[in-house]
Amino acid sequence: MSPLLRRGVKKKDAAERVVTLISKPGCHLCDDARSVVEAVCAETGAVWEEKDISRDEALHREYWEQIPVVLVDGEQHTFWRVDADRLRRELGA
Repeated sequence: MSPLLRRGVKKKDAAERVVTLISKPGCHLCDDARSVVEAVCAETGAVWEEKDISRDEALHREYWEQIPVVLVDGEQHTFWRVDADRLRRELGA
């Protein structure tokens, strides 16, 4: 979206944001991502949840090649490696 169009849009507070980690059991990258997501959300006040692709066929079809995947408010933010500073910026912190 163009910066000109964003002028009237109020940015959400970090506490109003939802971070979703899509992962699978036994995935070392998922373990790393979980640590980053957990720490950044604790700092910013954002809510986070984790979804397991082995328990959700739709998530598995969409994301199995990109695990772990991080969504912010339902939009894909990153995959494979999670950068704490980039996630903080996305959350407005």
